[in-house]
Amino acid sequence: MADRKKLKFGVHTGLQHTSIAELVPLWGRIEELGFDFISIWDHFYTPDSSGSAHCLEAVSAHTALACHTSRVQVGSLVYSIGFRHPAVLANAIANIDQISGGRTELGLGAGWLKTEYDAYGIPYPSAGVRLDMLEEGVQCIRGLFQEKSFTFAGIHFQLQDAQCEPGPSQERLPIFIGGGGEKRTLRIAAKYADGWNIPFVSPETYAYKRGVLTQHCESVGRDPATIQCSVNLGLAWHLEHLREQFGAMGNVVKEGVLFGSDEEIRDKVGHYRDAGVQQINLALRAPFSPELLEHAADLLLC
Repeated sequence: MADRKKLKFGVHTGLQHTSIAELVPLWGRIEELGFDFISIWDHFYTPDSSGSAHCLEAVSAHTALACHTSRVQVGSLVYSIGFRHPAVLANAIANIDQISGGRTELGLGAGWLKTEYDAYGIPYPSAGVRLDMLEEGVQCIRGLFQEKSFTFAGIHFQLQDAQCEPGPSQERLPIFIGGGGEKRTLRIAAKYADGWNIPFVSPETYAYKRGVLTQHCESVGRDPATIQCSVNLGLAWHLEHLREQFGAMGNVVKEGVLFGSDEEIRDKVGHYRDAGVQQINLALRAPFSPELLEHAADLLLC
């Protein structure tokens, strides 16, 4: 289908209404099919309108993913800086990178699902404050990964001669920023990130957001080509299958979902490539459809 030198494919496996026993063979099959990347998310409650708390914890699931794969990059899209102190997260991710043999990627975001913050008594400040925390957090994690001893004096996070030993296996573990906020999120990505990811947007919206990212790169003296740009897209046989995965959010995300005829899917993927996407991650939620995944592999990984 696509020129594989220009477009990579991954699978983002949601952690709601599933189990590690179900995910392990799914991850193995994804790897066998030839996908480049598998990721998990960071939620305590399901990120939909149900209010359900049936959701696996992210760090332990990320570790299981590293243990039960051997080739794919293993990522997170994305850890919430409001849940995870950057020094604690840096140590966990460094260990996961050791476990994976240097295949780990770290996605970070400002957090958005207020329900789970409120349920667990975690402070949920304004968007501006959450983005301040994200900007400080990414600097802390990069410093801990790259420096033998790192000091940081922020408003929200402070480190004093802090060390992360053992560090990651990789010389530079990739850090992705997730989200599409044009004033702050994309600027943070331009300043600090190795990659940028956004979920469930149309090709037209993606092209516009990537243009904003490029403008921020120019303003901070960064070559935009040094940022790996990806998108998470839903995958469904039809609209009813989409609603089975996403519930009431199905109508919200459908602009960023692949379904329809094979020709329609190929055309839409081509539009994303033209919009500047370098990697497409198929965002799947239970009930998982192995048959659909295999069909997508036949369609896209040729």
